[in-house]
Amino acid sequence: MKIYILFFLMSLSVALCAQTQKQLYISNDDHTDYMWTANEEQYKEAFLEMLDYYIAQSDQTASLPSAFQSRFNCDGTYWLWEYEKHKTPAAFQKLIDKIKSGHISVPYNAMVSCYGAIPAEGILRGMYYAGHLERKYGIKLDQAVAMENQTLPLGLGSLWAGSGVKYSWKGVCNCATKVKDLKKRDKEIYWYKGLDDSSVLMKWYSITGDNMQLGGYAEARNPSHAVDQLTALCTSPQYPYHIAGAFGYGWDDLRTTTDIFPATAREKTTPERQIIVSNHSDFFKAFEAAYGKVIPQESVAYGNEWDLYSASMAEVSAKVKRSVEKLRAAEAMSAIAGLGDKDFGAGLADMRQEAWMALGIYYEHDWTADGPVKRDDRAAWQRKVENRLTSYVDSLHIKATQKLGNQIKKNGNQTRFYAFNPLSWKRTDICDIPYRGSGAAKVFEVSSNKEVPSQKITSNGKQFIRILATDIPSVGYKVYKLIEGNPKSFPIAASFENNELENDFFKIKTTNLGVITSLVDKRNGNREWVANVNGKFMNDLGSGTNQSGVVRLEQNGPVSATIICQSKEPLSHTTRITLYHDIPRIDIHNEITENFSNVQSWSFSYNLDGAEVWHEETGAILKARLTTQGGHYASMNARFDWLTLHHFADIHDGKNGITLSNADCSFMKLGNSAFGDLDTQTRQLSVLAGGQVDGENLGILKQDGDSLFIQRFALGMHRDFNAAESMRFSLEHQNPFVCGFVTGTEPTLPEKEYSFLSITNPDIILWGIKPAEDGYDKGMIARVWNFMDNSSEFKLSFEKDIHSAFQATHVETDLRPAGVVNGDLQESIGKNQIKTFRVVLKSN
Repeated sequence: MKIYILFFLMSLSVALCAQTQKQLYISNDDHTDYMWTANEEQYKEAFLEMLDYYIAQSDQTASLPSAFQSRFNCDGTYWLWEYEKHKTPAAFQKLIDKIKSGHISVPYNAMVSCYGAIPAEGILRGMYYAGHLERKYGIKLDQAVAMENQTLPLGLGSLWAGSGVKYSWKGVCNCATKVKDLKKRDKEIYWYKGLDDSSVLMKWYSITGDNMQLGGYAEARNPSHAVDQLTALCTSPQYPYHIAGAFGYGWDDLRTTTDIFPATAREKTTPERQIIVSNHSDFFKAFEAAYGKVIPQESVAYGNEWDLYSASMAEVSAKVKRSVEKLRAAEAMSAIAGLGDKDFGAGLADMRQEAWMALGIYYEHDWTADGPVKRDDRAAWQRKVENRLTSYVDSLHIKATQKLGNQIKKNGNQTRFYAFNPLSWKRTDICDIPYRGSGAAKVFEVSSNKEVPSQKITSNGKQFIRILATDIPSVGYKVYKLIEGNPKSFPIAASFENNELENDFFKIKTTNLGVITSLVDKRNGNREWVANVNGKFMNDLGSGTNQSGVVRLEQNGPVSATIICQSKEPLSHTTRITLYHDIPRIDIHNEITENFSNVQSWSFSYNLDGAEVWHEETGAILKARLTTQGGHYASMNARFDWLTLHHFADIHDGKNGITLSNADCSFMKLGNSAFGDLDTQTRQLSVLAGGQVDGENLGILKQDGDSLFIQRFALGMHRDFNAAESMRFSLEHQNPFVCGFVTGTEPTLPEKEYSFLSITNPDIILWGIKPAEDGYDKGMIARVWNFMDNSSEFKLSFEKDIHSAFQATHVETDLRPAGVVNGDLQESIGKNQIKTFRVVLKSN
């Protein structure tokens, strides 16, 4: 009996020791400062050398206790991308084996990026290589990082979680920053929770000194000192936990080859503390098991800092954004093409992989461009990466446009063309088809044989016939025939006199420079939308009421009317403003036609008192107020001068509102907001046209010599604010109908009209439809976004019944079977959630 009592007491003692012993994790990495510390070739060699070194060190320490074995963390899949390209398959398989065993770890992200400027779909495509590795090699990744930059978007956490990410850590530079309170964070470790209630376990310590101590991006630069810091941190008032971690060794070094971590773990372990050489994931798993149910949550946005520096090459960055948007139509047409040709697009497979990696690396965090690599070299690299993306997207769009025309049945010898709608609802908009004829032409809708309004227009030196294409089906088309001869007379779209452009919806007064000084909403009691705020109006580059330019009516017809305004004030620029006969939208096409170095912006001053501003951040729709005022922005550790602006910003006062669609720029300023002050009172929103927002020492000088900047907007008015409606308005503006000629050489699609799919819930938008990355045999990927603040049901129906469907991660790895009822996908979706499905249709 005494023996049993003694055994019990010994067991209790061991258990109590395990509960009180501090578990301190230290992790080795080499922080990648790509095209900052060194160039592409130098980093490639460094990646190969370091991975070989740590694979060997893992073998050498394999006989040691697990806590003392070598582990190394890559901070992006680009390490693996280069290793796979330049090593043998056997060597790459050994690297994969080390990832499986936990001795090498890698996050989903391709590189350490600044996420505030990246479109949501760009973030996801940038992680596609990670998804490819998961499926091909059976590995499971669980990390992502957003390092060194001092700020962090709110929506990123949801995009990560939906892709498979469970854990992240953030260490800041505390340099080149306007954020002043980084040494005091409200939460040291927490659930980084999105508006959809998904979350990522985030370690983000207050910075204790320079960036080579806790809270910095090289916390474990001195592993022994890091252990002492962690020992003091554990069970302190701000960190009442016995598990802590210090990650990051490499700092700004090009290469890191050291055996100091296993040695430090052995030397510093005592009965009171266990030191563990970490791969990051082991720390998070242990911490989650011990404290995951009691730690706090956080759902706040921190604004932007280094993210802003991509505006120092504004036009190049705009090309990236345009290409991401253009994918929507190119991939939708490709999905349809694959129904009849499983090999469609096979010749672009390598370009596609390069394009996704381009999205993973374009926004690499060293846009500061203040390191050893010359600014000119950095700028040239940015252009090269952008070209990898745009070349692929343009090639796919051209091929898919031609393929769709080939697949539509043609009847007779008439010239026929289609208007394809890539969006998931029936819509009416313009369609421009190239026209080489010298005489008049008229256009008929084939299904009804009725003539449609049409007019000749000239754009970029080329001639088109513009038509009003009505009720184009969801992800589908209507076919039209073009016949020589005088068109039927339809009412003119608008009138123009004395700088006033007017149609049935709006009366607009402009200056000669394209500044809108009055916008009257005729459907809303002739309400005036424009205000004079600090001498600026709408679409105002800074000239106010200056009339130094020239304005004229460029074209007018039964479909649309466009005025063109040209001036050299304050920069040489051309503005086109277009009104439509049957579409309640104001389109604005700006071109800045000279180089500039100073920060430039387009101001939109609105006549709404006490208005709220909602905007698309990074995969989330945010209210631009502090959390203390009912909004989404943090009241500390944040920067507020330029907020993220993706598809739209919406301004409304509860009774009236205006949506600003933004096609090319990435950031906006509320009123007179400054670094630490979010101004929600001044009735003005300014869109960043470009510039080095933090001075000439950070970013690319003088836009790298560019002298053409295309920046397009659209305005639409509404009553109550509805995020889905604002997004639909913006998507329509930014996704014009695809117009292509019908050739019928491979007739598999109807000759008059066609809809590929439909979705039932108007508050749930089909974000994209595309062929599966693993080939047409794996079906299609459908991504949907719920814009409601509550969960809901939806049905997604295709022209053919569904054979099978799976919920997948955003990087296309299957999670579970999805609901298929009577051949349709019937599923639920959480509030504010983006969900991805893989769908396989039945064959004929």
